[in-house]
Amino acid sequence: MLEWWTADVATAAIRWILFAAVLGLAAFAFVTVVLRRVSYIKLGRAAAHEAMPSDERRELAGRPSVAGQVLGHSKLLRDIRSGVMHFIYFYGFIILQFGAADIIWKKLSGHPIPFPFYGQFAWSQELTVSLVLLAVLYGAFRRYIEQLPRLKRGWKPSLVLWFIGGLMLTVLLTLSFERLSGDPHAVAGRFAPVSSVLADWIGKLGVPAGSIASEAGYELFWWLHLLVLLSFLVYVPQSKHFHLLTAPVNLWLGRKTPVGRLAPLNLEDEDAEYFGAGKIEHFTQKQLLDLYACVECGRCTNVCPASNTGKLLSPMHLMTKLRDHLTEKGAAITSKSPWVPTFMGGHAAGAHVMGALIPSWEDSPEGSVTSIIPTMTAQKQAWNAREGTKPDELELIGDVMSEEELWACTTCRNCEEMCPVGNEHVDKIIDMRRYLVLMEGRLPSDGQRALQNIERQSNPWGLPRAERAAWIDECESRTGVRVKTMQEIKRAGAPKPHFLLWAGSMGAYDTRSRKVLYDLVRLLDQAGVSFATLGAEERNSGDTPRRIGNELLFQELCRENIETIVRYGITRIVTACPHTLNTFRKEYPDFGLPSDVRIEHHTELLARLLKDGRLTPEHLVKERVTYHDSCYLGRYNGIYDAPREVLKAIPGIEIEEMARNRENGMCCGAGGGLMWMEEQSGVRVNRARVSQALEVRPTVIGSACPYCLTMMEDGLKLLEADEQTAARDVAELLAASVFGKETA
Repeated sequence: MLEWWTADVATAAIRWILFAAVLGLAAFAFVTVVLRRVSYIKLGRAAAHEAMPSDERRELAGRPSVAGQVLGHSKLLRDIRSGVMHFIYFYGFIILQFGAADIIWKKLSGHPIPFPFYGQFAWSQELTVSLVLLAVLYGAFRRYIEQLPRLKRGWKPSLVLWFIGGLMLTVLLTLSFERLSGDPHAVAGRFAPVSSVLADWIGKLGVPAGSIASEAGYELFWWLHLLVLLSFLVYVPQSKHFHLLTAPVNLWLGRKTPVGRLAPLNLEDEDAEYFGAGKIEHFTQKQLLDLYACVECGRCTNVCPASNTGKLLSPMHLMTKLRDHLTEKGAAITSKSPWVPTFMGGHAAGAHVMGALIPSWEDSPEGSVTSIIPTMTAQKQAWNAREGTKPDELELIGDVMSEEELWACTTCRNCEEMCPVGNEHVDKIIDMRRYLVLMEGRLPSDGQRALQNIERQSNPWGLPRAERAAWIDECESRTGVRVKTMQEIKRAGAPKPHFLLWAGSMGAYDTRSRKVLYDLVRLLDQAGVSFATLGAEERNSGDTPRRIGNELLFQELCRENIETIVRYGITRIVTACPHTLNTFRKEYPDFGLPSDVRIEHHTELLARLLKDGRLTPEHLVKERVTYHDSCYLGRYNGIYDAPREVLKAIPGIEIEEMARNRENGMCCGAGGGLMWMEEQSGVRVNRARVSQALEVRPTVIGSACPYCLTMMEDGLKLLEADEQTAARDVAELLAASVFGKETA
C-alpha cells in the first residue's frame, strides 16, 4: 500500500515542509519588522488637511508625477551613472522575481511555470542577472575605488552588495547545476548563454553531468538562493533599503501644497503644549515616514551649501540621525525591539548620541572651492551609540541635532530638489528652530538682534521706521521720477494704479539695493506702467522672522501687511525681492490675503514689457555675464527663464552659465535668516559661490535678488576680484541698455 512512498517522494515532502517553515518564518519576521516601524511612525502627529486654491493645484500639476519618479527615475537619472545603475537594479529585481518563482517552483513541483516562450524567458533572466552583477561591481567601484565623498563606506553599506551579488550568483549556480544534474526541463544552451558555459566549466573541474555531486550541487545552491532571498527580505525593512517599500508611499503622500510654503502654527490654540518640534514625536507622521524613505545616497549633502563649505550640517545625516533616534525611542516606548534577530541592531543596549565635533577643512582636497568631506568625516565621528543611555531621555535638539546644524541651514531647498524619494528636509529644520525660538528663546545673538530690530522698527538694522519712505525723495532727485504713495493717490481721489511696487526692507534702507529699485522705477516709468508704493505704511514681509523660527512676529507682520493691501484694494504687486515674492505668493494666503491678489517678480514684469515692445534696449552693454540663480526665485518659485530672457534682450551681453545653475544652482548663503547672522565655521558660502562664478571668467555676476547681490559683492571683495568683476542686478543691466551707461 505504500509503494508510492519512495525515497524521491520522501525527499520532496521534506523539501516542501522545510520550504514552508523557512518561508513562514521569513514572512513573519518581515511583517513584524514592518509593523513595528509603522508603529514608530504613528508616534508622530497626524498632519492637518490643507485645501488648495485652483492656481496652486495647477502648480502641483506641473511637477514630475509619482509614476515618473518611481518608474521613470526622473530624479535619479540627473546623475546619469548612478541613475542607470539604479535603473538596472530596480527593473532587474522586478524581472528576476518571475525567475525566482520559476526556480523555486521547478524544484518543489518537478516542472517549470508554464510561461509563454519559455526559452526566451530563460534567456531574459540570464541577461538580467548579468546586468545586475555588473551593476553590483560598478556600485562597489563607485563606493570603494572611486570613493565618491557623498557615499558612506563600511560593512553596513557593503552588505547589500553582498546580498544582491549573492542572489545573482546563486541564480546562475542553481541553473548551472540544474543542467549538470540532467533535469529534463533545462532549456537549450542557446537560451542559457551564461549558465551553460558555467556548467561546462564546473564539469571540467570534476563534477560530471548526471552525477550525485551535480544533484547535490543543484540542491545546495537552490537552498542557498532561497535562504539568501528570504534573508534579504527580512533585512530590507531593517536597513536603508526599506526605501524599496516606503519611497513610493512617501512620494504618493508628498507635499500637497506648493514648495516653499511652511505650515502655519495656530498660536491661539490654548490647548497647545508646544510649538515646533522639540521631540521626535512632535513631527508629523509624514515627516517621520521621510526618515524611513531615506536612501542615504548623499545627493542632498552633495549640493548643500553648508556641507560644501565645512559646516556641521549634512541633510543626509539629518535624516539618518532622526531615523536612528526614532527607531530607538520608538522601541523604548513600545517595548518591542526593532531588530529581528536582535543582533541586527549592531550595537549594545543604549542609544546614539551626537558628540561635539567641528569639521576640519584640512580633510578636504587641496585647493578645492567646495568639499563635503570635512562634514561627512565629522558626522561619522560624532554620531555614535552610547551604552546605558536611554533614548527617551535624550534631547532632540542637543543630543541628536546640534544647534550649530540647525542654524547652518540656508533653507535653499537644493537638498529637496535632488532627493529621489521626495524627502523634505527644510520644514524639519524650521520646526526645530520654531521650538528653540518660541519655547526656549534660544537663537544666535545676531539673529536675536535682527528680530528685535524688525519687531521695533520693521527692518533688520533697527533704522527708524519713519525713514522707510525716505527712498522716494532720493529716487526723485536721482531719476526725476516721483513715485506716489497709495495714501497720496487715495487722498487725491486719483485712479488706482495698476501695480503696487513693494520696495521691501532692502530696497527701502540698503544703499546698494536702492540703486536697483531706482533703475526699476525708471524702467517702469519708461514703459508707461502705472504704479505706486506704500512708503511708510509698508512693513517687513516677515520672511526673516519666519525662517528663523519666530512665527509670532511673522504672523503680526503678515496681518498688518494684508490689512494695508486690502484697505487700498490692491490686486497686483511687483517686487525685486524673491523672499518677499515667495512669502506673499505662498504663505500670506494662509492668513487672509485675497485670492485675486497677484504678485510677480520684477524680472517677470520686465521680460513681459520687453516682449510687448514697451521697453527698447538699444545701447550696447558689452559684458560677459554669468547669472546666479536665487534659491527663492528659482527652486521656490520656478522662475529661471525670465531673468535670462531679459539678459538675452540686451545687445552686447554674452551669457556664460556656471557649472551649477538653474535647479542645481548653489545658494549665496543669505537665505533662512542667515543674511543677518555671521558664519561661525568653514568657508563663507558667498565666497565659495563667487569662486564658482569666477571659473567662467565673467565681467559681471548677474542676479535678481537684493540678498544675492549683497553676497556676490561681498564675495568679490573677499576674493579681491572686485576690480575685474562687478555684481549687478538684471534690472541695472537692462537700464544701462535702455537709458545708456548712466543708470540710477
